[in-house]
Amino acid sequence: MLRLHGYWRSSTSYRVRLALNLKRLDHENVPVNLLAGEQRGEGYRALNPFAGVPVLEADGAVRAQSMAILEWLDERYPERPLLPEGIEERFAARELASAIATELHAPLNLPVLQYLKHDLGHAQADVDLWYWHWLEKTLTGVEARLAQRGSGDFLFGAPGYFECVALPQLYNARRFAFDLSGYPRLTRIEAACLDLPEFLAAHPDHQPEASGTTISPRPAP
Repeated sequence: MLRLHGYWRSSTSYRVRLALNLKRLDHENVPVNLLAGEQRGEGYRALNPFAGVPVLEADGAVRAQSMAILEWLDERYPERPLLPEGIEERFAARELASAIATELHAPLNLPVLQYLKHDLGHAQADVDLWYWHWLEKTLTGVEARLAQRGSGDFLFGAPGYFECVALPQLYNARRFAFDLSGYPRLTRIEAACLDLPEFLAAHPDHQPEASGTTISPRPAP
């Protein structure tokens, strides 16, 4: 049994939930409450010294870092691959996914936002401006690449590596009221993915821990 330790709204946990669902791999979800600081507890740090989510327990080993986990899943379970076959197509998927994972997740993750607000004393309006600035910078480049490739409902013929990384970031963008009207190719991919059961099941609003919270609206195509 695969065991995924994650937080329901964590974009990195969401990435791995998507990958597991697309590969149709049975797994157990183990909630880690980031807001309560469970990731900093001694027991959890024994699993993951990086004190973050997700963590995947599989084959008697514990694995951290979502992008590395996606690659490992594709190598360990080659059926229903996340990455396309051709070397140039694989590069295209990695290029776009890496832009989101490195240029966006790093400055926009929860510890950074908490540091800006609580340690440096910035108002929420300032934090929102920070968030929007980095979203605009990177999503503009991603949208341009998608236009160059003439992408349709997905980067390639079916959702995979790129979509596993893009969908969580678009979910976060909507939570922060970022205007996505200028990103028609990204939102087309988002809408196509959210019509699939694998994506609906992995969506943060459909996790058990979401009970009692305000549910995000389904994005329009």
